[in-house]
Amino acid sequence: MSSDRLIAGRYRLADPIGSGAMGVVWRASDVRLRRTVAVKQLLLAPGLTKAQALEAKMRAMREGRIAARLHHQNAVTVFDVAEEDGQPWLVMEYVDAQSLAALMRDKGPLEPREVARIGAKVAAALAAAHDAGIVHRDVKPANILVADNGTVKITDFGISRAVGDVTVTSTGFLAGTPAYLSPEIARGEDPEPASDVFALGSTLYAAVEGAPPFGEGDNPLAVLHSVVSAKVPEPKRAESLGPVLMSLLAADGADRPTMREAQQALEAVADGRSAALVPAATKVLPQPGADAAATTVLSAPEKTAPAPTPAGAGSTAKTPAPQPKPGPLRDRRIWAVAAAAVLVVAVIIGLVATSGSDDNHTAAAGDGTTSAPGQPSATAFAPPGAATPDAPGGSSSNGAGGSASLGSPVPSGQVPPGPAPSGASPPGAS
Repeated sequence: MSSDRLIAGRYRLADPIGSGAMGVVWRASDVRLRRTVAVKQLLLAPGLTKAQALEAKMRAMREGRIAARLHHQNAVTVFDVAEEDGQPWLVMEYVDAQSLAALMRDKGPLEPREVARIGAKVAAALAAAHDAGIVHRDVKPANILVADNGTVKITDFGISRAVGDVTVTSTGFLAGTPAYLSPEIARGEDPEPASDVFALGSTLYAAVEGAPPFGEGDNPLAVLHSVVSAKVPEPKRAESLGPVLMSLLAADGADRPTMREAQQALEAVADGRSAALVPAATKVLPQPGADAAATTVLSAPEKTAPAPTPAGAGSTAKTPAPQPKPGPLRDRRIWAVAAAAVLVVAVIIGLVATSGSDDNHTAAAGDGTTSAPGQPSATAFAPPGAATPDAPGGSSSNGAGGSASLGSPVPSGQVPPGPAPSGASPPGAS
């Protein structure tokens, strides 16, 4: 069938080249620019009310506004939106190609790498659409054009939806082909970019396996029920494309890759490389602090020597119990600290012995301090094995090579070895 009808005084129709649920696509000539274009006529169902007809017209105008925002080599470009006799018409780029649906019908299941190549091109266009805030909503073989020279383009954004815009299908119109819908759309949820990812997975699954994952029965409700179940049979012909398809077809949209990630994985399969995508069910979550290069293995803390017992409280002070043999780099530090601790204990014992019994509360001459009965001395010391600024691996160093000497300054809170306070006898005095 041919026509010589002039649309909007500019586009002369030639012959129909495709049709779908929403309209007929004509090959036409732009008499002003003298180029071949494709013109899509929206078919209004008979018996529509004025409100329904207006809704359909709004849908077509909206298609033009949305699709015109997208400029990508793998998406059909929309040039103009026209109205003739109350009917909306879309003027688009003409592509001399057949649909993927026709290619599948003529050749049967396609080779996995060819399917991956086609899918990567479509994913690139859809990724650009998602970046622009557009969800296609009806990705399927009939909306993918494949030319003899290898050109691939996706078309028919007529029932797509701009994210954040008010949908014109609020009256209950089912937007999308049931066999390629995502589970969330089949449940009545709002479309998201992940919905397009699933639909692309279903389309490529059908191209390589010969049928979509949920079948194409004559009963749309039965197909929808299968879609909602989200039980996808493992592909048998997909070879290296199989894991990528199963990732795209994850039941939960959050487990699917982004469209850009899908594009990269499909390109890898098309080139014979290993795809980077990991099926959602086998993703390994990173462990906290999993960077092995930054991991520091800390040694177990060593036991400290028991605190000294004040004079008169019982037995005399005991020397520290033997410790597990330390490493060679720590021997000098441990022995030095142990020697200092023993010396401090001896000084304390001497001070207590010369100041009287525990019941005699007299102040040491000239020191202004009082010793409480039955209380240990308030002085502190570093037990063997305790960390010091001179320890190897510490935050500072005094240039002593990590060893300590009795003449070294003692950190705050420790009693330096030396002469006893005024009025006290030296250690060992009777």
